[in-house]
Amino acid sequence: MNYYEEALKLHEKHQGKIHTELNCEINTMDDMSVVYTPGVAEPCRKIAENEEDVYRYTTKSNTIAVVSNGTAVLGLGNIGAKASIPVMEGKAALFKKFGDVNAVPICLDTQDKEELIQTVKNIAPCFGGINLEDIASPDCFEIEERLDQMLDIPVFHDDQHGTAVVVLAALYNALRVTKKDIKDITVVLNGPGAAGTAIIKMMHTAGVGKIIAVDEFGILYKDRQEGLIPHKRALCDITNPDNMQGTLADALKGADVFVGVSKPNLVTDEMVHSMNNDPIIFAMANPEPEITYQKAKAAGARVVGTGRSDYPNQINNVLAFPGIFKGALEARVPSITPEMKVAVAKAIADTISDEDLNEENIMPKIFNKDVTAAVADAIKQFAK
Repeated sequence: MNYYEEALKLHEKHQGKIHTELNCEINTMDDMSVVYTPGVAEPCRKIAENEEDVYRYTTKSNTIAVVSNGTAVLGLGNIGAKASIPVMEGKAALFKKFGDVNAVPICLDTQDKEELIQTVKNIAPCFGGINLEDIASPDCFEIEERLDQMLDIPVFHDDQHGTAVVVLAALYNALRVTKKDIKDITVVLNGPGAAGTAIIKMMHTAGVGKIIAVDEFGILYKDRQEGLIPHKRALCDITNPDNMQGTLADALKGADVFVGVSKPNLVTDEMVHSMNNDPIIFAMANPEPEITYQKAKAAGARVVGTGRSDYPNQINNVLAFPGIFKGALEARVPSITPEMKVAVAKAIADTISDEDLNEENIMPKIFNKDVTAAVADAIKQFAK
């Protein structure tokens, strides 16, 4: 199947992927008087008296905004707000399909972070949560942090934290397969952008023994002069404790895990050979990974995961974000904390039983209905 051609046909036929539906009947004048004026005045009065009643009487209780400015859309880059609409519609469709969460695409025609922050702040009263999507780094870091501080509803940048959650879940199960302890392993991450930075922070919170970050200029280390922009400089505080210098190949010698959120074909057979016994490879560049599944296995990797659905062990954000927001909305949490994300990763990993766990089955399938429920429950239990 040519997915590009089929996608064009589907989008043209339906003119998008989502639409609104009514929760109630409007067939009579009595219906009209209850749904709209004069009856609608009463819930308005109740909310004016007690703002918390907005969750009781409106769709805020189960509706989020999927917000983007189109600056980092999939692998397409800065294509702008209008061109990003199909992706945000798709994300909204996944929220509904997998989490029964209503989601509205909000594509903002601005690349000014202050304007974006103020706009999201101003529209927040309608929504129970904000999912930030496809916003370029480094702006995405500050945008999320400031909105999370400003608003009393959860703000979640899925490109960062959704990715980090599913990678950690995959790591938990890969370690179950290889019988290694998370405190004793060395993880090398290539591509410390939005997703990579969040993965590093998540793994640090989860207790990974040593993390080494590598970008296009080599290993991140303190006092490096080239390309050490603020968020990468901050990563030096929680990575590379030995202040190692060199290339990706240098970093991988003796490492237990490779995580790639970067570019295709960067990892060679020799690099895999140089790793510790039973190496774990998560090569997630899309559509072409840093090393293919077949090459990584042939080079001796024990467990290999990618972002693709045509290989075993797909590491896919859809395992995380619908359940995260479902649980956050139901528990009314004001913020999704790092500890909640770790709990979610464990919940995803635990959906694979010991009997079903093996080298080619460390991640649940995206249509496994138990996953969303487990993730939502993890958020709710943590909130308690």
